[in-house]
Amino acid sequence: MPAAIALCSVAASCAAADAAPAKGVTHEVAIQNFAFAPKSLVVSVGTRVVWTNHDEEPHVVTSAGGTFVSSKALDSGDTYAVMFLKPGTYTYYCSIHPMMVGTVIVQ
Repeated sequence: MPAAIALCSVAASCAAADAAPAKGVTHEVAIQNFAFAPKSLVVSVGTRVVWTNHDEEPHVVTSAGGTFVSSKALDSGDTYAVMFLKPGTYTYYCSIHPMMVGTVIVQ
């Protein structure tokens, strides 16, 4: 697990990042067919990642290392966002369907 991680979810306040943030940059992750697409995503510090559930079943975006706040159960069409403020590798999964895994790599 990366040391000294600073992240924020849309519901939390954000701390200042050490590196210059990628202002206004958003990347999308689709939750579809019981998978995250893309499964791995490389982004810059300060990027906002938004997950959207396209399945009929609920899913929960959960940090494998507890480095960001988990989403609520996302019903079809619901979204969840996290702004990544520190470099590192962030592995996540669906806590309802743990075979669903993904990674955000922040550079």
